[in-house]
Amino acid sequence: MGRTFVFAGGGTGGHIYPGLAVAQRIQQLAPEAKIIFFCSNRDIDKSLLERAGFDYMMVPAVGLSLHPKQFIEFVKQYFRSRKIAVQRLSQMDTLSVIGIGGFVAGPVCHAAHKLGVPISLINVDIVPGKANKLARNWAQQVFLQFEETAEYFARAGALARVTGCPLRQEFESPDGKRAIEQLGLLRDKKILLVLGGSSGAKSVNEAVCSLINKMERFADSWQVVHLTGRANYEDVAKSYAGSKICHKVLPYYDAMADLMAASELAIGRAGAVSIAEYTAAVLPTLLMPYPHHKDQHQYRNANKLVEAGAAVIVDDLPELTERAEWLLEEIEQLLEDESQRDEMRQSCQKIGSTAAASRIAKVLLDS
Repeated sequence: MGRTFVFAGGGTGGHIYPGLAVAQRIQQLAPEAKIIFFCSNRDIDKSLLERAGFDYMMVPAVGLSLHPKQFIEFVKQYFRSRKIAVQRLSQMDTLSVIGIGGFVAGPVCHAAHKLGVPISLINVDIVPGKANKLARNWAQQVFLQFEETAEYFARAGALARVTGCPLRQEFESPDGKRAIEQLGLLRDKKILLVLGGSSGAKSVNEAVCSLINKMERFADSWQVVHLTGRANYEDVAKSYAGSKICHKVLPYYDAMADLMAASELAIGRAGAVSIAEYTAAVLPTLLMPYPHHKDQHQYRNANKLVEAGAAVIVDDLPELTERAEWLLEEIEQLLEDESQRDEMRQSCQKIGSTAAASRIAKVLLDS
């Protein structure tokens, strides 16, 4: 009978994607293994897991809030989720639990601890989130993207392994030509990829949309692919109406590895998975870190790429005019300067890797 691997976490693609990447490698290396995700009840979790073909179970955990009523709900659903997890995990044999971050990870890892089940954590941000800070007290090992993150786990006694960020298999052999064909893009024009579809990226969409007319002087050599997110699609599409620069506006595109491989330059957030994807795809990037996290971890993520010479930061300033002016200045510089883009690509090649998922899967199977 194969072992059962339970991946616990979710709520955003940034939590689900690394877990999916490792689960895929386990499936390849040990086809007899059983894999199930304990996830949130958000649509993103269901959508990604169903598309990948993995079994999943939704639990009612919610995010932590210090507002009195919401805090009471958090506590209520935490213990409800832990009870559900205890019941389900106790029915499984030869079990390992892997926390992948997000508010589901806390109660499920707590349940595993109560049952004496081995716990591993995947932590791809420089600064651990709330769930991993809690679960580190129960974990035997933690897989990290960044070496400096190990200090957050030192006192808990978990074995810290710096593996990099696990990425989906498609990043191992992307096909840029396939994305160009599927999207009907022009082969003789370079692609500026705008990633405004992630959670909290509305201000990225706003800044780029305010600049469309000012970018028309690049229309002879550049085209724009703008991923908006489903909630923002109509507003963004209207902003491009009548623009002289060739463009493709989409709410979502699944084959991101192919699209990144086809692109010459990107604009996007600095989530931990995103920055690993940029470097794996050898894609120079204008990073606009999400500014409202208390620990500013997206800025710290972004600085890793800037220090390596692979990206440029543009602050997501509150005032749209100021934000757009700064972004336009950096866009124009990079659209014009091919040598700078070449240097950024070389820097990406030095730090990018797709090996983490296989490394983690092998350790989990050997544990």
